[in-house]
Amino acid sequence: MNEAQTRLDLIDPALREVGWGVVHESRIKVEVITSGRIIGKNHKGENLRKKPLSCDYVLEYKGRRLAVLEAKARDKYYTDGLAQAKDYAYKLNTRFAYCTNGKEIYGVDIDEATEGDVSKYPTPQELWEMCFPTPKEDYKVEIVNWKERFREIPFPLFKGQYLPRYYQRTAVEKCLDAIAEKKDRLLLTMATGTGKTATAFHLCWKLFHAKWNLKRDATRAPRILFLADRNILANQAFNSFNDFDTIDENIKKRITPSEIRKTGKVPKNGSIFFTIFQSFMTEVREEEVDIEEYDDLAAEPRIEYDEPKFNFGEYDPDFFDFIIIDECHRGGANDEGSWREILEYFSPAVQLGLTATPKRDVNGDTYDYFGEPIYTYALKDGINDGFLTPFRVKQIQTNYDEYTVTADDTVISGIAEVGDTFTYKDYGRKIIIDQVERFRVKKFLSEVNQNHKTLVFCSTQVHAAAIRDIINQESDSKSIDYCKRVTAEDGSRGEQALADFQNNEKLIPTVLTTSQKLSTGVDAPEIRNILLLRPVNSMVEFKQIVGRGTRLFDGKDYFTVYDFVEAHKHFNDPEWDGEPLPPEPPQGGGTAKPCTTCGETPCKCEKPEDELCATCDNIPCICDKEPTALIKIKLSDGKEREIDATVKTTFWSSEGKPIGHEEFMNQLYGDLPSLVADEDALRKIWSLPSTRKNLLEELSEKGYTDAQLEDLRNLVHGEDSDLFDVLSYVAYHKDLVPRLARADKAKIKLGDYNQKQQEFLNFVLEQYVKEGVNELDDSKLSPLLLLKYNAIADAKRELGDIKSIRDTFIGFQERLYRDRVV
Repeated sequence: MNEAQTRLDLIDPALREVGWGVVHESRIKVEVITSGRIIGKNHKGENLRKKPLSCDYVLEYKGRRLAVLEAKARDKYYTDGLAQAKDYAYKLNTRFAYCTNGKEIYGVDIDEATEGDVSKYPTPQELWEMCFPTPKEDYKVEIVNWKERFREIPFPLFKGQYLPRYYQRTAVEKCLDAIAEKKDRLLLTMATGTGKTATAFHLCWKLFHAKWNLKRDATRAPRILFLADRNILANQAFNSFNDFDTIDENIKKRITPSEIRKTGKVPKNGSIFFTIFQSFMTEVREEEVDIEEYDDLAAEPRIEYDEPKFNFGEYDPDFFDFIIIDECHRGGANDEGSWREILEYFSPAVQLGLTATPKRDVNGDTYDYFGEPIYTYALKDGINDGFLTPFRVKQIQTNYDEYTVTADDTVISGIAEVGDTFTYKDYGRKIIIDQVERFRVKKFLSEVNQNHKTLVFCSTQVHAAAIRDIINQESDSKSIDYCKRVTAEDGSRGEQALADFQNNEKLIPTVLTTSQKLSTGVDAPEIRNILLLRPVNSMVEFKQIVGRGTRLFDGKDYFTVYDFVEAHKHFNDPEWDGEPLPPEPPQGGGTAKPCTTCGETPCKCEKPEDELCATCDNIPCICDKEPTALIKIKLSDGKEREIDATVKTTFWSSEGKPIGHEEFMNQLYGDLPSLVADEDALRKIWSLPSTRKNLLEELSEKGYTDAQLEDLRNLVHGEDSDLFDVLSYVAYHKDLVPRLARADKAKIKLGDYNQKQQEFLNFVLEQYVKEGVNELDDSKLSPLLLLKYNAIADAKRELGDIKSIRDTFIGFQERLYRDRVV
């Protein structure tokens, strides 16, 4: 009995017998959990994905998922699906997991970490009591009542289209449980591009409709504040909450200085308020500076006053019941920042921090303020689930990553002495060597499709301008706007260039250079390349930069980080896709000396507050300072000719860890025998387009995508060889054979075909030598006929009917791979 029959005959009746799908509010659902990791593209350019994770049964009661059940065929061992069931339970946030073969049942209590055989399935009410026992203490009754009240509110469609993804729902449920349990500082860590705003919307929707507030009396809807540090983020959230407008257009309020001046007071007649820290830190009825005059994408500077009375003080401290702090790592929890003053003023409110990159350092410990994350959805989770785009890294090292000035070099400007040494860390910041920068740009352009959108991170604004100019000089594009610079100095022109770059309908500009500004806040799904020409010293910033390329886009099966500055070392840091470690305690002994000004230990002097930097969007500023005198050098002719580079491609496991070339080949060496018995079996499979395609799909399922296999071909210097020969070389230690040699030998064996067939097959072999094995795919037959004969009718007149042509096309491939080429 197969699995489908087992479910129909044994499992479904057993569940119905105890009330599932029969008792009111009980449901049995088949839930598709993930989209499936992107593993490549098909011949049409559409993304190929791994099989999505799908749970056989999700047991839901009173709007809450309580348990998952994984089914296997009757003749399988009944715990074969245990690992899957546990995985699904973790993902779907259910307390219980079951697996069965229809005859025996095994159950797991995730919370208590207990498991064992189960005689029968629990009824909906029994399972509810197992998950949410009826409390006896009054305070627990109130907590349980709020949890149930939240659960009764169904999840809406975000923007009228989307139900929450599994991890968004889990994040919302964990937040609501924490709020019901009277926790007042919460933190959600979710990778860039995974929908923090959508999660916030669903959370607010439930709080609003449940009429939760700080008094917990359900007499009024909560007053919620969404607090960001840039207008574009506040506006984005405001627009994303438009579903509240269907209830009442006055629910949402955007707090701006101009609106406050117009009315003479801060708005209070709403339920969900959106603003930026800088608006709240503006003096009451301030008339001289309008924060909104600054561009939406720029972080607005905070305004100083002698005796400030700020806008946020116009609200009572307990006015807001719930506050969401977007990108909270950028200063909201910074002890020294004015942002902290706002949060502490509204301390009665429940405060939720949202971030993709929690920060733990001496300037601000996100965890110290908000506590440990109540839920984390990491970058590797988003990639493996298919909600984010995978990436690869090309590490490029030149023989001029360290340079010493010699007498035959020409110092064009600045001061440099013979013997002065500079490294790649100084390029663009202390020194610009045009030949080195031009070499790096040309190397990059030779590696990429120049029509793909690219972000280039440079050391300084001057460096970004120099690289922009070189890219425009060296690219194949005929547009003078192919590459543009977007930095603080570029003002509104830069912002317009960014807007055009983000527009998927526009091809120009294709490349943007920047120094710090574009590391955050750039939502451009088309980005295929990120070029690093400056060191990235902050892990927070490194995550943000990589996050620029992770958003999904049709036909985008991966993006590439081109690393000239050894930033790839961050991938080996435990913080790369894990939680940041606590800050190191100060080292050293002895007793600290009292401050010479205030006489206290530690010093209690009032210190000037760090400003939000308009360039890097960070408190404190992490920008590299522009050098006062940039050195420009021209290398001697001999040195220019000797500049060279090595390129190393890093592969990535499903665990999100880098894999070296040797490890990758060893892994393929170990995995290939599970798919192919030996070289003869590989040859037989490869000889038919259908079985060859199936093998490539199975390799993709195991993580060997088309892009990675292409990189492998380059690694073993098999650029001119068939992928068959590359796999034989890696797995069976056979010699690499050029496609040309294989094609020439195949031509000798075409005597069984008539003259016209031989002419067509020789044409196919020419395309095979030129383009590779993909030219032999079934889907390529029609394009090849059109290329050769201009029309299918003409091809049929020369070669016979379509079936005969196809038989010829497929049959000759067996001869191409039949014998070893020596």
